[in-house]
Amino acid sequence: MRAALWCPIPLLLAMACSRASTRSTPVDEPPAPLRPSAPTTVPAVPTAPITFTTAAGPLVIHAEVVKSPGRVQKGLMYRKYMPPDAGMLFLMGDVDDHHFWMHNTLIPLDIMFIDGDKRVVGILDNVQPLDETSRGVGAPSLYVLEVNGGWAKQHGISAGAQLAFGDVDAVAQ
Repeated sequence: MRAALWCPIPLLLAMACSRASTRSTPVDEPPAPLRPSAPTTVPAVPTAPITFTTAAGPLVIHAEVVKSPGRVQKGLMYRKYMPPDAGMLFLMGDVDDHHFWMHNTLIPLDIMFIDGDKRVVGILDNVQPLDETSRGVGAPSLYVLEVNGGWAKQHGISAGAQLAFGDVDAVAQ
């Protein structure tokens, strides 16, 4: 029985010695300072005011403006929330019958298709999240504006509505 107790002690001492002998920093030396970590948040996309002309007066949406192919493709994917009077304006770059889908989009959206004269040519109302059906309005557009689902109906916006916005190319990403 003594032999069984005596055997592990030299083994533990050998393990402790082997750990100490591989130490590369002296014990009395302070640890290296921690480097600040890289930011974990993605910088916000710049916004621009998008103004609708309505019978009740001007109605403003503050929209993120995107035009690069990567940002256009990502759109509002993975967002769990968008403020009530916010949106995303897509500068499509060409006049076409554009189509959108809700792949990885977690919030319902109204999708407004806008021509070069800044007039709404069609709206997809309250498009449901995560639906991969490609949808368009059957009319050429140059811009697309996404807002929270139900926003257009709530504010009386329909095809034919007129919009105004400044030089959105200057803030687009």
